[in-house]
Amino acid sequence: MRDLDLDLLRAFVAVADAGSFTAAADVVSRSQSAVSQKIRRLEDLIGYPLFDRNSRSLALTGPGGQLLIGARRLLDLNDDVIRSLQAPRTTGRLRVGICEDFVPLQLSRLLARFLRLHPGIQLDVNTSLTHGLLREFEAGNLDLVIATREFKERGRVIWREPMVWFAASDFRLDPDQPLPLVLLQPPCSYRELMFTTLDAVRQAWVTACTVSSLTGVQAAVAGGLGITLLGRSFVQEGMQILDVPKHWPPLPMTEIIVLGDDTAEKSLVQPLLEFLVEGMRMPSAVTFSPTHAVS
Repeated sequence: MRDLDLDLLRAFVAVADAGSFTAAADVVSRSQSAVSQKIRRLEDLIGYPLFDRNSRSLALTGPGGQLLIGARRLLDLNDDVIRSLQAPRTTGRLRVGICEDFVPLQLSRLLARFLRLHPGIQLDVNTSLTHGLLREFEAGNLDLVIATREFKERGRVIWREPMVWFAASDFRLDPDQPLPLVLLQPPCSYRELMFTTLDAVRQAWVTACTVSSLTGVQAAVAGGLGITLLGRSFVQEGMQILDVPKHWPPLPMTEIIVLGDDTAEKSLVQPLLEFLVEGMRMPSAVTFSPTHAVS
């Protein structure tokens, strides 16, 4: 029985997530030829081709898809063991609010891994929309908030993500017709940005649906009720990023900020923030770009 080489697996996961050998080379800080060589060595070890190089885009083969699942688990386990040996033994309770915008597809997995690494830290997690978390923070019910920057310039930016217009895969954008919008209830910065952007180009619109959560927005969009504007990480299978008219104003970045890190217990806050930001730097989370603001 042969052992899998973690270095080869890391290169393999990087290629699978980045979608090309060139992009993966930047992720793992190696040359493209070095990454290609690692993949060939891994294919020799496995005995199967891992990528279909005959397709127009780089695609996993059947064995490649099967290996990807196990490779992620092995790399996560390896990284967790290293972190557990290096992490200081801290104990305490932290009441943290995390907005729905932050790593919507990976937050649960990241928090579960953090708690395994820091069994002495008790997290009381509140996930909600930003304005609700800010209200709880100001009332003294939360020690730390990770949220979207709203209208006030407050908090320290730890992450940024591009905003995009998106809709169901079969939606066809017709600027000559009023656009059906899927909206969050006010107050909401996404909602206001949609209004100001469309009004600036005199684009007619109608309210197709108003919901109270970001998961509700995703469900309404996936169901074909209309279009919306959110961070790129909210685009899921069955959806498309819209190619909007060139004269529409460019969209800003969504900024994720942290509040309370200057007043909460630093020995509890710092490991959590470092872990979340480091976790989002991994190749499986390429939709975000770190600001390197955690210190």
